Amino acid sequence: MLKKFQDALDKRKEAGILRTLKPKLNGIDFYSNDYLGLARNEELQLQLLRNVQENPKLLSGSSGSRLISGNSNIVDETEKYIAEHHQYPAALLFSSGYNANLALFSSLPDRHDTIIVDEQIHRSVHDACRMSHAKKLKFRHNDLADLEIILKKQTRHCYVAIESLYSMDGDLAPLQEIAALAKRYNAALIVDEAHAFGVFGYGLIEKNQLQNDVFAAVMTYGKALGAHGAAILCDETIKSYLVNFASPFIYTTAAQDFLWMAIQTGYEFLKQKPELSERLQKNIEIFRNQNIKTPSSELSPIQAVLIPDNQQLRSLQKTLSDNNFLTYTVYSPTVKAGTERLRICLHSFNTEEEIVELTRIIKEFI
Repeated sequence: MLKKFQDALDKRKEAGILRTLKPKLNGIDFYSNDYLGLARNEELQLQLLRNVQENPKLLSGSSGSRLISGNSNIVDETEKYIAEHHQYPAALLFSSGYNANLALFSSLPDRHDTIIVDEQIHRSVHDACRMSHAKKLKFRHNDLADLEIILKKQTRHCYVAIESLYSMDGDLAPLQEIAALAKRYNAALIVDEAHAFGVFGYGLIEKNQLQNDVFAAVMTYGKALGAHGAAILCDETIKSYLVNFASPFIYTTAAQDFLWMAIQTGYEFLKQKPELSERLQKNIEIFRNQNIKTPSSELSPIQAVLIPDNQQLRSLQKTLSDNNFLTYTVYSPTVKAGTERLRICLHSFNTEEEIVELTRIIKEFI
């Protein structure tokens, strides 16, 4: 029985792509999603500590799902706060962005619907589609013409699923154009803002004032906010539907109130510290000025350097590691074979000297 599993692991090991858990490393961070440095921000940590000292019950377990014993005034207040700040009628909190996507795409579409996803959408959406009875179709990444061709052929109700900032290529979706297309064909647009929230204020939906054109959005807090959890932004009817029919919500034990408090505190901290995103954009500009070839947006904290030779890619990462730079390499099957890459995450706390030295080493391998 175990042989087929061991064979699959051995095959990955031979290919040099076996995933293993490693201790957290010390070094110059160019691999975490802590874009604004809030996960390491001592001022924010002290504020969270003060909140716990004032109300130690925040650390208590919820003791059940939100439909049983896990609901609280704090989570209700946080949802109202989030909805108000994003200018949506309602918000529903989850313990992770993965669970939020599972809830959306496994419960809203039914067997009579079609889900049209960008080919680079996050794995959580693909997994959720498998839980749904809806038909799933892919359109070429950020290709408006391909999306329209697919929409024109549909006779069933459609959902269109995209990210506003993609985590592998670090490029932006043509959000306004896709919203207009979805509206033209009466499709429900769902946008994952996991990597855009915080980096671009409250995200690119808010920045472009597209709340009325985006059926539902996912905001994830384990990245720029330095916390954990996620919120679905939607209409009150959709929120009630998810509470009633979304298995990932119904059957999950609620998080501690500390998590919900940390999210709201993080929002307040973001409002007080606009210089963090300004510093991040400055660092992105410094990186881009080093003339490293990349498919990524000039505004993105994620900068991908494509190196399809796996041995060369491993050698580059080892050299960077030997020089105390923490980076992340991405291999097939996470990305298509031939598009393996070094995925660089820039942060507000990186220095110009660190960025210049990082790019100097990369240039030796490309």
